[in-house]
Amino acid sequence: MTIKLVAVTGCISGVAHTYMAAERLEKICQHEKWQVKIETQGALGIENALTEHDIRSADVVLLIADIELEGAERFAHCRCVHSSISTFLRLPEKTLSAVKKIITSPQDTHIDIS
Repeated sequence: MTIKLVAVTGCISGVAHTYMAAERLEKICQHEKWQVKIETQGALGIENALTEHDIRSADVVLLIADIELEGAERFAHCRCVHSSISTFLRLPEKTLSAVKKIITSPQDTHIDIS
């Protein structure tokens, strides 16, 4: 089964770490053979915005952020893993294991690993 993820990344300054986390996640998902669409909330505003369809068809939502994400209410009824940017960049395996764990959980399940 291919896991379908959507993710949002955002850091306090909205520059380097937002995009570093997105790039790292892309590589991890390629390696795991997972589908992913990543919205970034950085200095340039929201880029690659997730649609309602993207969110509804995702198995898991990843929120990799150190800021209050714009539109976070979109994910209230999803399986959701939240990580700080630094935790994700230092220990991406914690996020991977949370995704694998939550995939069989009911919708509305949230795991915070920050």
